[in-house]
Amino acid sequence: MTDSNATAKIGIGGLLYGLYTWLVFMASVIFAIIFAVFVPGLERRRRWVSMCARLPFALAGMHTTVRGLEKLPDGGCIVVANHASYIDGVLAKAILPPRFSYVIKGEMQYVPVIGFLLRRIGSKFVERFDASGRARDARHLLKAATDGESLAFFPEGTFVEEPGLGRFRAGAFAAAIRAGLPVVPVVIAGSRKILPAGALLPRHGHLVVDILNPIDPTEPAFRKSKELAELARRRILEVLEEPDLLSEATDERSI
Repeated sequence: MTDSNATAKIGIGGLLYGLYTWLVFMASVIFAIIFAVFVPGLERRRRWVSMCARLPFALAGMHTTVRGLEKLPDGGCIVVANHASYIDGVLAKAILPPRFSYVIKGEMQYVPVIGFLLRRIGSKFVERFDASGRARDARHLLKAATDGESLAFFPEGTFVEEPGLGRFRAGAFAAAIRAGLPVVPVVIAGSRKILPAGALLPRHGHLVVDILNPIDPTEPAFRKSKELAELARRRILEVLEEPDLLSEATDERSI
């Protein structure tokens, strides 16, 4: 689709809203960077950046409903959420308590400005392509988990334009089992409509975040990370109004 066709499809009102929303997001990033540079102490920086993450949703009129926030354990835990849009990470930062560290694909640390901001709020980066780098980062995550840090993952690793829930990577669940930290499944709905893969301009929409009951990884049923990942994934699918992409792939192979 050409740019002119895309503009015609969303209309002038949609175009103006999308441009305004991008300006709001950019301004929020600038404020977050200022706080990240000048505010001392990791916890203080995280609180200020969380406030900045809430600003664009409020100023862009994106109503956000959060259900189940009281289900988050007071101590260390591991949040795992579905991933459907560019805005999911910002949304997670806006709604989760500031104590969470975010586990992000390693390439992001080299993105100018954004990589600096992510490092300043204590994000963890995971190498996806180099085996030795993956092993090193897995050790770092395990240490953070065993130290009682609260970590937030998007275990699909990335997102695609097609609606649905993809395969979960094992890292979050292996760390949870080794450290004995509860796993909290989180369902994000609405973000794919607002800014899907391949889209240039955000659209107006309503966001709903459901925080589900924690899963105890110390139960005998979870001897392997795969079993824990499958349960967390099933819990998310029960609430997420999108298809199971793994089930669809299995069906296609059987035809």
